[in-house]
Amino acid sequence: MELSFSTNAFVRHSVYDAVEKIAAAGYRGVELLADIPHLYADAISAGDLRRLKALLQGKGLQVANVNANTAAGYYGREFWEPLFEPSLAHPDQDRRRWRIDYTRKCIDIARALDSPCVSITSGRMVPGILPEQSLGLLRQSLREIVLYARECGVRLGMEYEPGLLVECYEDLMALLHDLQLPELGANLDLGHSHVLREDPETVIGGLASRIFHIHMEDIRARKHYHLIPGTGDMDFQPLFQILKNNGYSGFITVELYTYPQMPEEAAIMSLRYLRGFLPISKKETQ
Repeated sequence: MELSFSTNAFVRHSVYDAVEKIAAAGYRGVELLADIPHLYADAISAGDLRRLKALLQGKGLQVANVNANTAAGYYGREFWEPLFEPSLAHPDQDRRRWRIDYTRKCIDIARALDSPCVSITSGRMVPGILPEQSLGLLRQSLREIVLYARECGVRLGMEYEPGLLVECYEDLMALLHDLQLPELGANLDLGHSHVLREDPETVIGGLASRIFHIHMEDIRARKHYHLIPGTGDMDFQPLFQILKNNGYSGFITVELYTYPQMPEEAAIMSLRYLRGFLPISKKETQ
């Protein structure tokens, strides 16, 4: 397991500055926001990606994940909170098609930057549309996208979140069981799971090898607000142990979009707190 940090905390900086600062903080990986003001797929150029790839290589940073959850750039303006629409389950065919095509572009970005994974969400439930209908549209969209991801050698991690169409462990497991697509798994946000009062042994053990990437933050009083690890009431030691016991060896990305006013400090504080929970590798003991 290795720690990475998401650029979505650095929305007041360019993606290049964000990468520089995350590397300087001491991380070995970075999650890249596929939205404004970083890698909005409808605006990014091949030259931009080449420049970014060279910077990543120069800093020794691996791309842990391309975060395609939000789409604020679709509206051409900023919002106070992450925005998930138009989603892969949107009832309007044209808007749903836009999200499908946008996700394909994010897969292209992941392939260009050697990211193993792209994270996505289901979007919210829409008034007037039964959840079963929305889930049918979501399954249709995912079948198409996963075929493209397979061709590109990229995996898709569905992230569940309170209030979304796919909002909990049971929802995600049902979706994965229905689709039976090996390239579709989980972008597991352990803070979301904590808010939902889910049992970590059940969630991590149940998903097991289908966990493609992890988001981590702290939570206080079960409120869905991302906090710097060590400032809430989550117990991280058992979480890392359960991950280890279930064979997870990928990146754990600290996601703190809630700290745009102090992203560098949040990154440094998080790494200082969390690195002590990481298993010591054989290489480090030699």
